[in-house]
Amino acid sequence: MTSHPIFRAGQRVLCAAVVAVLLSACASVEPGPSVESVDPTTSVAQADQRLAAVAAERAAIEARYAEREAVCYEKFFVNHCLDEAKERRRVALVAQRNVEIEAERFKRRVKVEERDREIAAADAEYKAEEARLAAEPPPPPRETTALPPPRPSPAASRMARRNAKAKEEAARAPQEAAKTAANVRAYEERKRKAEQKQKEVAERVAEREAKAAARKAQEEKAKSAPAGK
Repeated sequence: MTSHPIFRAGQRVLCAAVVAVLLSACASVEPGPSVESVDPTTSVAQADQRLAAVAAERAAIEARYAEREAVCYEKFFVNHCLDEAKERRRVALVAQRNVEIEAERFKRRVKVEERDREIAAADAEYKAEEARLAAEPPPPPRETTALPPPRPSPAASRMARRNAKAKEEAARAPQEAAKTAANVRAYEERKRKAEQKQKEVAERVAEREAKAAARKAQEEKAKSAPAGK
């Protein structure tokens, strides 16, 4: 059975419209940023500036993602657009995390080096004082009295405090790890619920668009049918 010429023309127009929408959806998604290596931090001030910039950029990334997510629900291929937006957000957050890790590592290294220099200086001062006292002539004999207890080394005291602090941090480590794990689980649950909600919205959008397309096709078919049949 040969289709009516008007009906075939309507089919060609509908196909052309679908292809145009596909090309528009593909062209509107820009490639996400690439993660590059982080330049070494050279000062504590620079590290602080980088950490502040990371906090600001993370907020900007989330804002841009929210904008892209809203735009995606207006596109023909909602899920494809959402996947692209999620990937761009993930890559951008990874880049900021790399900067944060490098800056925090630099600050920890500087702090350890300063502490080691302080301990070395205190120990050198103690040894110099001991050498000076040993070089002085002995005092004249006096009545025997109880000798004062030896002075503790400043370096030894610092090391003792350092070890005590390390033990305290080690004791808190399991609690911190449990807290971190709980936060991760909560984040994953929120992420799962958000993705489920997005999926449901996408399904409703797709269903609505399918019904609209079917209704439009039915209307076109009715218009193209010969009069009187």
